Amino acid sequence: MTTPVPFLSDNAAAVHPKVWEAMRAADSADNPYDGDALSGELDARFTELFGRDCAALWVATGTAANCLALATMVQPHGAVVCHAEAHIEADEGGAPGFFLHGAKLILCGDGHGGEGAKLTLEQIAATIDSIRDDVHQVQPHAIAITQASEYGRVYGRDELAALADFATSRNLGLHMDGARFANAAAFLGGSARDAAHGVDSLAFGLIKNGAMGAEAIVLFDPEQADLVRYRRKRAGHLQCKGRYLAAQILVMLEDDLWLENARHANAAAQEIAAGCGERLMHPVEANELFVRLTQTEREALRRHDFAFYDWGPDAARFVTAWNTREEDAQALGKAIARL
Repeated sequence: MTTPVPFLSDNAAAVHPKVWEAMRAADSADNPYDGDALSGELDARFTELFGRDCAALWVATGTAANCLALATMVQPHGAVVCHAEAHIEADEGGAPGFFLHGAKLILCGDGHGGEGAKLTLEQIAATIDSIRDDVHQVQPHAIAITQASEYGRVYGRDELAALADFATSRNLGLHMDGARFANAAAFLGGSARDAAHGVDSLAFGLIKNGAMGAEAIVLFDPEQADLVRYRRKRAGHLQCKGRYLAAQILVMLEDDLWLENARHANAAAQEIAAGCGERLMHPVEANELFVRLTQTEREALRRHDFAFYDWGPDAARFVTAWNTREEDAQALGKAIARL
């Protein structure tokens, strides 16, 4: 039986060999929880990466990273403003409400992708300006954006600066879900600082980019770190052998492996995009492609052993990864072009 060529999701990709090596190198006794030497390096490494003071803590999932970061800004009686198709709304099983003890999500956008599921100042203002400033209505406490967005679109530095200025003017926190942050940074030329310009907190994604089971919560107000540490423990996310998570994060930062992996995935997505033409539903800026395809066309591609997800009745989503082979991406692009 032929093994399908995988374009399902980057979170199903193999673990990078250097990550395994780093975890084996960490396989000796050290202090438990986050008291080990490797965990102790995280703050300095992320401060160097972003060029501004920050604190970084490991967790095992992106859901925990998003929710624990948001918990530093949002009280139970408050709300998070996000796009209607944001991952925290559509794909985290109510976790924000659970971690934030009842805080709600206020949704912006048209619910059908909008401009690639990116929030605009106009959308946010139109959504929250009608909220009365009194105890009878839930007040927004933070804005959450996704970089790259749920449709693979990237916020540029100027867009982020405008969002940050708006958030500051409204006394709102600004959080970034960076599940595919590396792909966005690669698209913007490789600058982590530009890709997270002005945000207060970041869920720095690693699992979709070659790690096994580690994500980083990056807090650009280091004084918030202790609050997250207590909540991480209370939520059951303080792992005894945290050095193995820290090892994954550190090796991904070493020699910009995180960026190298993302550049490879982005390049593979462009190989596929070259064969899609007007079928593309959104510009390809990271490593996701949304392509108009009929059911018959999707079946034809699957008969050629390409594995992917349907995206509604007349489209498909293809995702490339750090280890997508160039020849496989080219083959898929050519197969789509022949349809």
